[in-house]
Amino acid sequence: MRVILLGAANPETGRMIAAIRKLDPEFTVLGFLDNDTRKKGIDFLGFPVLGGFEILENFVQDDVYFVNLITGSTRVRYETSYHMAQAGCKFTNFIHPSVDLTFATIGVGNYLQEGVILQAQATIGNNSSIHMGTLIAHEVAIGDSVFVAHGCCISGCVRIGDGAFVGTNATILPRLQIGKWATVGAGAVVTKDVDDYTTVVGNPSRIVKVERGIYPDGNIFARKR
Repeated sequence: MRVILLGAANPETGRMIAAIRKLDPEFTVLGFLDNDTRKKGIDFLGFPVLGGFEILENFVQDDVYFVNLITGSTRVRYETSYHMAQAGCKFTNFIHPSVDLTFATIGVGNYLQEGVILQAQATIGNNSSIHMGTLIAHEVAIGDSVFVAHGCCISGCVRIGDGAFVGTNATILPRLQIGKWATVGAGAVVTKDVDDYTTVVGNPSRIVKVERGIYPDGNIFARKR
C-alpha cells in the first residue's frame, strides 16, 4: 500500500511507520502533505514533504491512500479531510500494530496510536483519532472526526458524537452520551450527558461554554456543503 500522510509535525509518526512496516513490508510512505509552505521540499523523518493541497491532484490515483494526522482541533481535522475527500482522495487507517481490533468495527481514515485498548463491540466511524494509552471500553460508539487524547478512560456503552474532542486523561462514566462537536476538558470526570457544542471541565464536570454549531456532523464524505 502506498500512503501519503497529512501533517509533518509529530516525531512519533516515525515509530508508527517502523512498527507497521515490521508486519507489512509493502507499506510504503510516499511522503507528507503540509500546508505550511516553509516545510515544502524538506525531509521529515526521512520522508519528503511534498507540498500542500495545491499538489493533491498529482496523487489522486487508484493505488495511493491518505491519512490525516491532524489532532489539535477536530474542526481543522474535519475541514482538511473533507477537502481531500472532495478532491477524490481515498483514505486508509493508520493503526499501531499493538491495537487489537478483534470484535471491534472501524471505518476509514482513522489514526490510532500505540497502546490503545479497544474492547469488544466498540465502534469508530471515519476520520477519528485515538491517542496512546486510551481505553475504549466495550460497546462504546465513537462517531466521525472525533479526537480522544492520550490516557483517557471511556467507559462501557458511551456514545461520542461527531467532531467531539476529549482531552488528556479525561474519564467518561458508563452509558453517557457526549454530543456532537462537544469538548471534554483535560482531566475532566464526566458524570452526566454532555449536549451538542458544549464544553465541560472539572471533576465532576461542569459546563463552561456552549457554542453555536457550525457543522451538522463530521461526515467527510457528505456532498458539498
